[in-house]
Amino acid sequence: MSIFERYAPFVQDFIYRNRWADLRAVQVAAADVIFNTDENLLLTASTASGKTEAAFFPIITLFSEEPPTSVGCIYIGPLKALINDQFSRLTDLCAEADIPVWHWHGDVAQSHKERLLKHPSGILQITPESLEAMLLHKHTAIPGLFHDLRFIVIDEVHSLLRGDRGGQTLCLIERLSRTAGVNPRRIGLSATVGDPQGTGDFLSFGTKRRTIIPKIDAKGSRWRLSMEHFYVSGTQAADNKNPDEESGKSAPCLDEKTDTAPAHADPGIGYIFEHTRGKKCLVFVNSREECEAVTTTLRSYCERKHEPDRFLIHHGNLSASYRETAEDLMKDEGRCLTTVTTSTLELGIDIGRLERAFQIDAPWTVSSFLQRMGRTGRRELPPEMWFVMREDLPEPRAMLPEIIPWKLLQGIALVQLYLEERWVEPPRLDRLPYSLLYHQTMSTLASCGELSPRKLAEKVLTLHYFHRVSQNDFKCLLRYLLERDHVQKTEEGGLIVGLAGERVMSSFRFYGVFQENEEYTVRSDSQELGTIVSPPPIGEKIAIAGAVWRVLDIDHKRHLVYCEPVRGKVPAYFGECPGDLHTKILERMRGTLKEEKAYPYLMKNAVVRLAQARNTAVHSGAAERPLINLGGNMYCLLPWLGTYSFYALERFLRIKCAGSLGLRAFDSARPFYMQFTMQAGEKEFFAVLAEEIQKPLDPMELIYPKELPLFDKYDEYLPPDLVKKGFACGVLNIEEMKRRIGEWTKIFINK
Repeated sequence: MSIFERYAPFVQDFIYRNRWADLRAVQVAAADVIFNTDENLLLTASTASGKTEAAFFPIITLFSEEPPTSVGCIYIGPLKALINDQFSRLTDLCAEADIPVWHWHGDVAQSHKERLLKHPSGILQITPESLEAMLLHKHTAIPGLFHDLRFIVIDEVHSLLRGDRGGQTLCLIERLSRTAGVNPRRIGLSATVGDPQGTGDFLSFGTKRRTIIPKIDAKGSRWRLSMEHFYVSGTQAADNKNPDEESGKSAPCLDEKTDTAPAHADPGIGYIFEHTRGKKCLVFVNSREECEAVTTTLRSYCERKHEPDRFLIHHGNLSASYRETAEDLMKDEGRCLTTVTTSTLELGIDIGRLERAFQIDAPWTVSSFLQRMGRTGRRELPPEMWFVMREDLPEPRAMLPEIIPWKLLQGIALVQLYLEERWVEPPRLDRLPYSLLYHQTMSTLASCGELSPRKLAEKVLTLHYFHRVSQNDFKCLLRYLLERDHVQKTEEGGLIVGLAGERVMSSFRFYGVFQENEEYTVRSDSQELGTIVSPPPIGEKIAIAGAVWRVLDIDHKRHLVYCEPVRGKVPAYFGECPGDLHTKILERMRGTLKEEKAYPYLMKNAVVRLAQARNTAVHSGAAERPLINLGGNMYCLLPWLGTYSFYALERFLRIKCAGSLGLRAFDSARPFYMQFTMQAGEKEFFAVLAEEIQKPLDPMELIYPKELPLFDKYDEYLPPDLVKKGFACGVLNIEEMKRRIGEWTKIFINK
C-alpha cells in the first residue's frame, strides 16, 4: 500500500483540493516512520517543504481510525503568532474528521480554554511558557487532559536549542509525561539543524526510544543573493578607490536603481527605500532598537517625498495588536508593503508571498541567515536576499582592527560556509543549566505542594536535561533557597515555596526562562504602543511602533510610560549586539581575508571594500599572524575564536598572563579582537602563553575577583558558587582556547 493510500480519505481529499500532483519526499519519509515504527522522528527539510503536513497527515489518520480519549497530540511552537497561524491551517485540515484543534497561550480567550478542560481531545497547540503555566496551575487536571497523549510535535526545534528554552521544553515534556503516565512519541521539525544526530539524541532524552532522522534529498534551488557595503556617511568605497587597485568582479545589479530616496539620505537605508518600492519585502535587523530606528527613518523618507507610508514594524516588544496588524496587512496581495523586523518574523508565520528580504548587517548565525532567506521564494519564485552592510567611515588615523570591515566579513563567511559545506551551527547541549534548575525546582514544588527534600531531588534531578548537575550542587541550591526564604521548611520537615519565592513566581514572566529586561508599557491616551526598557526622563523623545513620541509622565511603580506623538527623529547610539558567533564563522572570516576568491553576489562597493581589507591584511600580516604590533608597545590580538572561546582567552590573558607580560590598557571588541599595551615582545608573548597553558587550569580561576557573572535569567537567585561554576564550566569554552594556544605554540615557538 502506498503512503497516499494509507492516508485517511479526508486527508486524500485535502491533497486533491490543493491540487498536489504528488507527495513530497519529506511527507513520504515522515509517514513511513510514523505509520510503520514506534520511534521518535526528526524532520529536517527546507523552509516551505511541507514539514507540518508531513507530520500531521499520518497523525490525524491514526486519530481518525482510533480517536484518543484525551488530548492525543501536543504541538509546541516557539511563538504565539506561529501557533495562531498553524491553528487555522490545522483546523481546516481536521474539520472533516471532527478532530478538535485547540490553542493555548496568553492571547487565547478563557472560554476556549475552559472548553478544552471540559472536553480534552484532539490536538493542543501551545508555547513552552503556556505549558509551564498549565503544569503549575492545572497540575491536578494533567492526568485527565493527557492520559492518552500519543505524540508531541516540536516545531522549529532549532530555535528551542538556543539557551535554556530548549531545556525547559524537554523538562516540561518529561514532567507532563510522568504526571499523566504516558510516553508519547516526539517529532521535531526544523529547516536548519546543524547537528541532526545530536538534536535527535536530545529529542529522545527519557523516552527509551531512538530518533529516526530520514535523509531527504533536497532539490537544488537557485538563490538571488546580493551583498552591498555602505559607509553611513562620506564617499562610498567604490567612488573612493585607488585607480590601480584590483577590485575584482562585482555582481550585476539585481534591480534598476530608481533614485527615489530623498537627497542626503543615509546611503544604506536609502538603498533599501529605493529597492522596496512596488514590492512586498521584509527588512531584518539584529535588535529591537535598530528596528525602531530604521522604521522611523524609512517613514521619514516617505514623508519627505510626500508619499504614502509603505513601511510596517514587527518585533517582540510591540503589543500583540500592532504585530497582528502588520501580519494581516502583509497578507493582502493587493498592497506592496515592507515590514522591518527582528527575528519575530524569521520563523514560518504566514504573511503571504514575499518577493525580497533585506538583511542590515550580518545575522549572528548561519541558521538565522537560512531562516530569513527562506521567508522568500515561495510559489515558484527563487529565494532572494539583499545584504546591506553599513560601516562608519574609518578615521584617517584609525588603527588596524578598526579599518577591517567586520560585518562584511561576517556576512561573507555565513554565506560561504553554507554554500561550500552546507554547515549550520550545532546546538550547545552540554551546559550547566543552574538557572533552569532553580526555575524547575520552584515550579515543581509549587505544582506538587509539600515535598520532602529527597522526593524533590528525585523529581528534579532525574529530569534528563540536568544530567551534569550533581546531588551536592542541588543540596547547595536548596540550602541557599532556604536561607533566603525562596523555599520554606514545614514542621513536618517537608519543603514548600517560601514568601520570597512566591514573589518571584507571582509574575507571568516566571513562566519563561529566556532573559528579559525590566520593561515599561508605553501608552498614548488609551492606546498601548508596546514596551521599552529603561525609559528616558520626562520631556525626552523615544521611538516605538515606527514613530516618535515625547514622554509626558512615567509611573515607575506600575511600569507605565505616557507619551504623545511628535515629528522628528530620535538620535540614538546602537552599539554592537553581541551574539554567539561560532569559531567556524570567525575562521572563515579569516579565510576570506587570506584568499583571492571573488564572490559572485558582491556588489561594487562591497567588492572594493573587501579588496581594501585584503590589501590591509597582506601589508599588516593580519590574516597570517594573530599578534600585530600597532606601533610602540601597542598590540592587537586577532584570535579568530568564537564568542565563548574568546571570553576564555580574554580572561586567561588578563588573569594568568598580564603580570608576566606587563599588559595594560586592555580593550576588547568581542569576539573580533583585543587591543592592549605590553612590555614584552611577540616572542615572549607566545612563550608566556605556552608556559601558562601547560599548568593545571581550574576553570574557576578565570572568574575575576569579586565578580558574579550573572548570565542567565534566574542566576540572581542562585548561590554565588553555582553562578561562578555555571559560567566557568558551562559557558567559557576553555578547551577550544587551549587548542588555539597550542596551535600558536607550534607555529611561533616550536618552529
